[in-house]
Order: sequence, then structure tokens, then C-alpha cells
Amino acid sequence: MSHLQKLSMDDLCRKAPEEFRQAEKLPIVVVLDNVRSQHNIGSVFRTSDAFLVKSVYLCGISATPPNKEIHKSALGAENVVAWQYFDNTQQAVEQLKTDGYAVWGVEQTRNSTSLEDFCVKQNGRYAFVFGNEVRGIDQQVIDGCEGCIEIPQFGTKHSFNVSVCAGIVLWECYQQMKKTGKRING
Repeated sequence: MSHLQKLSMDDLCRKAPEEFRQAEKLPIVVVLDNVRSQHNIGSVFRTSDAFLVKSVYLCGISATPPNKEIHKSALGAENVVAWQYFDNTQQAVEQLKTDGYAVWGVEQTRNSTSLEDFCVKQNGRYAFVFGNEVRGIDQQVIDGCEGCIEIPQFGTKHSFNVSVCAGIVLWECYQQMKKTGKRING
């Protein structure tokens, strides 16, 4: 028998849906600015579930649950992760700022902060805006953000898939919050 025996679902000790809903969440909201692919939206829900993200805000043309295509990649995460819909992303950003969140776009801009230099504050509340697969984040939305984070890239392409981008940023924030002593039930 291999010493790298694959774990069963029982071995993984995953939370039941009700346990997830009651678990303390990271003080992070993911904002999807006109994301057109329902598979990307589902992937973001699944990643948000994995890192105990507080909520997902779906804006503009972004589809909302219940949705067969979202479910294909979310695998039920869309049923446990809290979400809200906004007609436009600027409304979501303004609401988040009113609620005390530092809103950051994840976009390549002049004077963006490299993800490796971005530091979460111990008691901070953050919202990260991820943009459309072709156009990115609308400039008016960027104008309402505290700043923008850019993920370093070294190949020939100039962007990541939006769901991959969300996974990278959320992992980095989870790691930092864990190190700063932010209580995370995981």
C-alpha cells in the first residue's frame, strides 16, 4: 500500500452545509464585475467555500444561482456561500465602503500593488473586485477602489482566467490572515 493513500470523504472531515453557514468567515467579499462565464462564477463560489469567504457579490451581467451552468463548477457551493446581486458594480462598491470594507480591484493598472507586497491588516475587512474575462474591471469601478492588486506574471500572456485569479488572491489573503492571528475555523 502506498504511503500516499488518497483520503476518503470521511477522512477529509468537511463541514456539513449548516455547519458552514454557522462557521466564522474570513472578512472578505468577492465582487464579480460583469463576469460572463457561468463556469467561472461557479468556480469562484467553490473557491470562496474552500476559504470560508463571507460573501460573493454578483454584478451586472454576472449570472446568479440557481443556475445549471454555475452548479457544474460550484458543485453546491452556490447553495452555502452567501451572495447578493447588484445591477451595477459601482453600487456594490459603494455599499461595501459604507459597510467598512477596504475595496481593492484585482487589475493591472498604473501604480497597482504587486500581490506579493499587499498586506492585510489584522482587523481589516476586504472586498476584492474581479473583472470581465475580456475587458477586466470597468474604469469607473477602479476609480472607486482604494487601490488595485496585480498578480506578477512572467510568460507571454498578460492575464489569468478570472477564477484562477480569484483563487490566487484568496489563498494569499487566507495565508496572511492565518499568520496575523485572524481566527479561522478550518
